[in-house]
Amino acid sequence: MTQTITPRVRTMVLLLLAAACALLAGAGPASAHAAVTGSDPAQGAVVDKAPARISLTFSEQVAMSGDSLRVLDPEGKRVDAGEPSNVSGTTYAVRLHSGLPDGTYTVAYQVVSADSHPVAGAYTFSIGAPSKTSVSVSGQSTDDGVIGWLYGFGRYVSYAGFIVMAGGAAFVLACWPRGSGVRPVQRFVVSGWLALTAATLALLLLRGSFTGSGKVADVFDLSLLGQVLQTKTGAALVSRLLLLAAAALFIAVLFGAYDKREDPQEKRDLTFGLAIGGVVVAAGLAASWAMSEHASVGLQAGIAMPVDVLHLLAVAAWLGGLGALLVALYRAPADAPVDASAVRRFSRVAFGSVLALIATGTYQSWRQLGSWSAFTDTRYGQLLLAKIALVAVLVGVAWISRRWTGRLAETVPASAEREKARVAAGADASLEAGAGASRVAAGDTGPDGTGDDRTGTDTEADADTGDQPDPEPADTERAAQLARQRAARDAARQKRLRDADPNRFGLRRSVLAEAGIAVVLLAVTTVLTQTEPGRTEQEAKAATSSSASTSPDTGASGALTLNMPFDTGGKDGKGIVTVDLDPARVGDNEMHVYVERPDGRAFDIPEVKVDFTLEAKDIGPLPVVPDHLATGHWSADGVQIPMAGDWKVDVTVRTSDIDEVTVSKNAQIG
Repeated sequence: MTQTITPRVRTMVLLLLAAACALLAGAGPASAHAAVTGSDPAQGAVVDKAPARISLTFSEQVAMSGDSLRVLDPEGKRVDAGEPSNVSGTTYAVRLHSGLPDGTYTVAYQVVSADSHPVAGAYTFSIGAPSKTSVSVSGQSTDDGVIGWLYGFGRYVSYAGFIVMAGGAAFVLACWPRGSGVRPVQRFVVSGWLALTAATLALLLLRGSFTGSGKVADVFDLSLLGQVLQTKTGAALVSRLLLLAAAALFIAVLFGAYDKREDPQEKRDLTFGLAIGGVVVAAGLAASWAMSEHASVGLQAGIAMPVDVLHLLAVAAWLGGLGALLVALYRAPADAPVDASAVRRFSRVAFGSVLALIATGTYQSWRQLGSWSAFTDTRYGQLLLAKIALVAVLVGVAWISRRWTGRLAETVPASAEREKARVAAGADASLEAGAGASRVAAGDTGPDGTGDDRTGTDTEADADTGDQPDPEPADTERAAQLARQRAARDAARQKRLRDADPNRFGLRRSVLAEAGIAVVLLAVTTVLTQTEPGRTEQEAKAATSSSASTSPDTGASGALTLNMPFDTGGKDGKGIVTVDLDPARVGDNEMHVYVERPDGRAFDIPEVKVDFTLEAKDIGPLPVVPDHLATGHWSADGVQIPMAGDWKVDVTVRTSDIDEVTVSKNAQIG
């Protein structure tokens, strides 16, 4: 017989869940993890003539579809031609129709960053002079509607399911093997598997709409699902489903064959096998996140991914084991209570998990923030501070639980002796009661106390014939019912006596508080994984500030990208030359030149030369002849810019022995 959770406990859990949902609901749309660091034409720029194409440079590589870059005229009609292409590195471009009239044009982009998160936004530039436009650039993001909310909730459920399943199973194997036969613990672990499986399927269906239109109707679009399966995130979700099939087999063995093993040696061997298999499956599941999200891109990805796997495993061992312990303390039957030794073992596991979390979390924080100022200046840093504070509180409450565990361990021996004596006395009483019930059922009682109310003749006759009266079925059922009621009362009394122990009561309360904080901590962590890293956010802000700067004294900082169409007039004489200058400052710079055909394909030409001229100071031209590196790619190191100002960049392109042209563009270099 199990004890129902009290209304006070139920209310506390509901309040904590409500707080977690409030955190998720108030998180807003998932912030982009790739940011636009440059554009050509620049945001708000006014150009003299219509460009042949527009280009965007992101902080990391992104995935694009046919509609990822859209250019709209003042009336809202599309003027882009063809699909966007990767020009160089993290720069992407789309061609424009020729002969565009003067006015203000809107560039809308919607891409998927390398760490699986959607990036959307818009900006404007003008040809000739600014004009009124009918295009609205608000609400461009597709992750702030119903689909975005459902996707965020699915991520939360998937994290929670993994933690419950992996941590609960680890608690049983490492801390409380008897728990494999306890039904509430079994239901706890299985519920984690079901939650993770359902959430993974939901994320797979929602992914296409989440990164695309954001429409509910597109959730069951099979063509979108096919596109999702070809992406890194889709492959990670499918891998997670396959690993969940292996996890189901692991759970079946843990709560089946493992629980039924009675031979100590066989159980030890099976424990070892399950431990190895469980770690492999859990690490594989954790890797499905690490290989498709923050850890897979950016600085030191080869180190960050295994560190992220270790971080997730430590979280599961601590918080999932905590949940299993809470279930055991509140719902374990009276004849199989969780003992102090199991709690002490979990305490050691939790301590090791906390140490691993501190080490891996420190590395992750350095990698995602990059500076101390990012803690307070970026949303990622602020959420990280909240997470650190919650972890500190959780560790403090865990220390209190550890003290209660020590007190409980000291009282267990005496309590065990008293319980053993009480059980023995109860067993004797049960035997006597059972014998009495048997006599009643057999009719073996008499008024004279001899146990027989029949005459001697009847007795002798029965003895001669060997016939004995059969007990009535109703009396047998009544005796069995009385025995069951007596056993239920004994179990209830044992549970009341056990729960009346102040040390056990204190442990239950502190573990419940730990679990409540863990629910909120998981919500904050989920929001954190959907937020733009502080390092990227600060880089994007710096790039935006530099592109907005027009002062010739200070100039612009950060990489400079110039796209210039050319036509030498000969065969295959049309194309686009792109000049990348990094860091586009006074002093040494690195220059890359890319040449491609109008359809975006790179191709080689006999010669490319670049000249820099600062006409305001009568400096130049300063010639640079880059070295050929690959098809359509030239490079030069140590390009010297002696002074900040508005530099004219001339690029001479020769496509044959006689076909040559020079194209120019001005740029602020400082």
